[in-house]
Amino acid sequence: MGSSKLHQNDANCVWVDGPIIVGAGPSGLATSACLTQQGVPSLILEKSDCLASLWLLRTYDRLKLHLPKQFCELPLLGFPHNFPKYPNKHQFISYLESYAGHFSIQPRFNQAVQNADYDHILGFWRVKTQDSEYISRWLIVATGENAEPVIPDIPGINKFNGSVVHTSSYKSGSEFKNQRVLVIGCGNSGMEVSLDLCRYNAIPHMVVRNTVHVLPREMFGFSTFGIAMALIKWFPLWLVDKFLLLVANFILGNTDQVGLRRPKAGPIELKNVTGKTPVLDVGALSQIKSGEIKVMEGVKEITGNGAKFMDGQEKEIDSIILATGYKSNVPTWLKGCDFFNKDGMPKTPFPNGWKAEKGLYTVGFTRRGLLGTASDAVKIARDIAQQWRPNNSCSNSYVILLKET
Repeated sequence: MGSSKLHQNDANCVWVDGPIIVGAGPSGLATSACLTQQGVPSLILEKSDCLASLWLLRTYDRLKLHLPKQFCELPLLGFPHNFPKYPNKHQFISYLESYAGHFSIQPRFNQAVQNADYDHILGFWRVKTQDSEYISRWLIVATGENAEPVIPDIPGINKFNGSVVHTSSYKSGSEFKNQRVLVIGCGNSGMEVSLDLCRYNAIPHMVVRNTVHVLPREMFGFSTFGIAMALIKWFPLWLVDKFLLLVANFILGNTDQVGLRRPKAGPIELKNVTGKTPVLDVGALSQIKSGEIKVMEGVKEITGNGAKFMDGQEKEIDSIILATGYKSNVPTWLKGCDFFNKDGMPKTPFPNGWKAEKGLYTVGFTRRGLLGTASDAVKIARDIAQQWRPNNSCSNSYVILLKET
């Protein structure tokens, strides 16, 4: 069973036999499934009313996985064979729903965790939602790196007369037909949104504030990511980075010439050190070269009907799209714990950031996508299973303790 046995102590207090998992996205589902395989029940608390709410509610219509499906599978159950190499958003969501069904995972929906802290006297975690308190020996943080949109503070943006949306609210370029759109951010989302806008005769002006690595999604018919993962097993990282950039320049040309300056660090080194993902090009670069997507320097100020840029240019703009990414929300609800930094990321770097102290675990914070999630989930389940087998008869004594507190 994916769900843990619950002991309802009173109207608002619930003892959970196995771990409490916060978040019903891929990270929470993968960990629950791995625990089930080990014979350990669990309970997922999810603030929304659906699985994988980020994917279902906060992604644009044309989104596809950036990596081939074999690098995006969750543990114990792969994608259906008839899925394409790069599944789209709806296929990925259907896979997650099938995954939950296969392992009988039944989250408690509409349970927004407001506070979680460790009870040092009794030795367990107290997790409070808007209407209940859940109690367990183990707490697994599975809310991930992308829990909340990052909304930058841009001078003058409150004066702007047009619409301002984050990519989490963007669905399709059909809402911006024939408009001049300022896209702030040049990561994978910024590039793909700009490309989507072109298909609806909008004129995207994409703001490139920093350096960025753009790589072709495939090299010689093979996934760029797959090639990198294969080479890194045999060659030093710097050499693999050098090879990737050599081939990228051969296929894409010198991106510096179109305003996309490359960082000094190579793409894999940069990803490992900062978590910044290279852009895998799916067509935006050709639109930049043809002038359909305008590359702009950093924004100096937003005005009532446009924007002033660092290089002195000024443009009239109809709408603004913030492709500024997401952040962790852990510091807002996990209390009394110094395992996470102020940005809500584990202080301990990969591959050891999955386990803290006192029964606290984290999954989906590796900055290595779904491969990192799968790795964390397997480790966490094995670790808890070793504790569960000698201690799975202890819950009744905890329930008695709870009745007395």
